[in-house]
Amino acid sequence: MAKGLSKSKIIAGISEEAEITKKQAACALEALVNMAYKGAKDGFTIPGLGKLVKVKRKARMGRNPATGETIKIPAKTVLKFRIAKAAKDAVLA
Repeated sequence: MAKGLSKSKIIAGISEEAEITKKQAACALEALVNMAYKGAKDGFTIPGLGKLVKVKRKARMGRNPATGETIKIPAKTVLKFRIAKAAKDAVLA
């Protein structure tokens, strides 16, 4: 399986594409991440890429893979990333 880009490679790519310094690119990336953390509870959208949304997962029955015993998995809230249609089309086309 292919390995993803490292943070330093992403920063280098942003700085090259936007014609800014790596320090400015790192600051911009950090600002975007912080905005995503703060806005995730209301749904944070990156236009053309996707959206972070909070989803309530219902309680369900599961199975312990080691023993085969049936267990109850409690309800909880999880964070999901929904890919935008434009991103799907660009990658899968």
